[in-house]
Amino acid sequence: MPKFLHQFHHQLKERGWSWKNLTHSFPFPDLQPLAIIWIVVTGTLLGVRHLGGLQPLELNTFDLMVKLRPDPGPDPRLLIVTITEQDINTIEKWPISDRTLAKAISEIARLEPTAIGIDIIRNIPYEPGNAELVTQLKNPKVIPITLIGNSKQDPAPPPPNIPEERVGFNDLVVDPDGILRRNLMFAKNGKTTLTSFSMRLAFAYFNSKKIDSKLTEKEEIQADKIVFSKLRSDSGGYQNIDAQGYQIMLNYRSPENIAKTVTLTEVLERKVDRQWVKGKIVLIGVTALTAKDFFLTPYSATANGNRPMSGVSIHATATSQILSAVLDGKGLFWYWDEWQEILWIAVWGAVGGCLAWRLEKSLSLMGSAIAACGSLFGFTFFLFMQQGWIPLISPTLALLITAGVAVTYKYEQSRQQQGIVMKLLGQQTSPAIANALWKERVHLLESGLLPGQKVTATIVLTDLQGFSTISEKLPPEVVMSWLNEYLSAMAQEVQAHQGVINKFTGDGMLAVFGVPIPRTTPEEIAEDARLAVSCALAISSRLPQMNQNWLDRGLPVVNMRVGIFTGPVMVGSLGGSTRLEYGVIGDSVNIASRLESCEKDRQEDTCRILIAEETFLHLADKFEVESWGALHLRGREQKVNVYRILGSKKK
Repeated sequence: MPKFLHQFHHQLKERGWSWKNLTHSFPFPDLQPLAIIWIVVTGTLLGVRHLGGLQPLELNTFDLMVKLRPDPGPDPRLLIVTITEQDINTIEKWPISDRTLAKAISEIARLEPTAIGIDIIRNIPYEPGNAELVTQLKNPKVIPITLIGNSKQDPAPPPPNIPEERVGFNDLVVDPDGILRRNLMFAKNGKTTLTSFSMRLAFAYFNSKKIDSKLTEKEEIQADKIVFSKLRSDSGGYQNIDAQGYQIMLNYRSPENIAKTVTLTEVLERKVDRQWVKGKIVLIGVTALTAKDFFLTPYSATANGNRPMSGVSIHATATSQILSAVLDGKGLFWYWDEWQEILWIAVWGAVGGCLAWRLEKSLSLMGSAIAACGSLFGFTFFLFMQQGWIPLISPTLALLITAGVAVTYKYEQSRQQQGIVMKLLGQQTSPAIANALWKERVHLLESGLLPGQKVTATIVLTDLQGFSTISEKLPPEVVMSWLNEYLSAMAQEVQAHQGVINKFTGDGMLAVFGVPIPRTTPEEIAEDARLAVSCALAISSRLPQMNQNWLDRGLPVVNMRVGIFTGPVMVGSLGGSTRLEYGVIGDSVNIASRLESCEKDRQEDTCRILIAEETFLHLADKFEVESWGALHLRGREQKVNVYRILGSKKK
């Protein structure tokens, strides 16, 4: 098990949880798919993160938050003396001579600084004036630099005859993307532990203020009450950096306004006010572009290209950070433990999943996702302002990816459910009924089935007179084509009147009005009955024109019968997993069938429409009817009051 998962698992066990609890004992079965999506997405994302795949993005967000912070202004405890291109042109020599450097140190020392840091390598003489420089370097306030070096570059020895405790290395550590975000405070060169340039300067200032420092039990530096905790390889957004030596995150103060700045020429011409120097740390370094002592920082990426920062400015930033941490109580970054970061990522993944699972409307989901991402960034940036660096990209991706996968799963599940619904109801539903059905699919569908329910519906059953004789006289392919024209016309009218075609019965049709969404109020049931009768009349009005068309083409003409009954039926899925259909069962269906077939000899026009009293009571005097009285229907003991529909009443 990877280290980060082992740590997280250990924390879960301490709290009485386990992976088994999270996966196999999920308390809400309807949310189990979401739980699986969350675990898979979060686990995959944590794996990618552990391998360093998200580190570049986390570092980019770190840079962004550095830029967004307010600029606190220059550190009043520092002064930077810069050697600019103009200074070099004035002196007309590069590197500057030892005499020029010695004079600059002498002028600064005259103004009583606490420490003078020389960010210029001086391990060999640059005559004239080497003896003068050696004299100035004996000043205990002067701190020169050395270079640790690496496998490609030999180390540069410090100036001769300078005590080791007054020399600091100026090596800097850059991240894999070439940006400098860390401060190397101590490093080993063989058996010797070397101290950084910024540490030498800051602790010289602490010594002047009589601030004690010591090593803690964890071998971490403590100055006054502030402990400089070592940076781990997985601190904050890092996952696999080289954390050797003693490193902390470099907390940049400002892109340009780090400390008050004067030029070398101003120092040599004695144009520097004593108040700018007295009791302060003075750093001397090169900012001329020809010296090529520049580094990329979080501030570097701008609209106009990368803007590097000079080495002396970075050392001033590191020095200011150490001073601010001890004297001002700020300036050091802190981080969560790995298990806390994993839990943080997992929580936001769960938030994204829950949003996608609960919100049906796309706009609501998008708005909520944007609000969640904004809240995540706001909280992360708030902690960043308090010097806390926690992952931002990882939880954001967990939120968005989990939401995206959940939406995709819901869409696929919805598509499958829609396929089941269309398989059950066929293509013969009106758009209004299809939309209503789909909005209620969560309540209708259970385990891929439409559960049986008792509803009051109006049944319409049709049949052609003499179809058997017609089919005997014509070839099957002609009968099929002719019959399809007839059934297609009926289907159009059923859909137009918000009915559902349950099945075609050869030359007839069984249509239902009032399903699959239950109609419960008397007004709704009456409306279904009126729609069913209107549908039958619409079919009747089309039949003469169809007959004329068939007659012109040499095809047979027909008469049809329609039976309509309003009453209770059971509707729902019939069949098994291999074959399903939407079933309509009940005596109401039988009565409609008997109405259609009763007294077949009484066919006074092209289309005969018969209804029972149960339907007649719902028509609200909107149709012309003819009472046929109480009739015996086949298979029924009691008589049924039958009415013939003649047409719609004119308004």
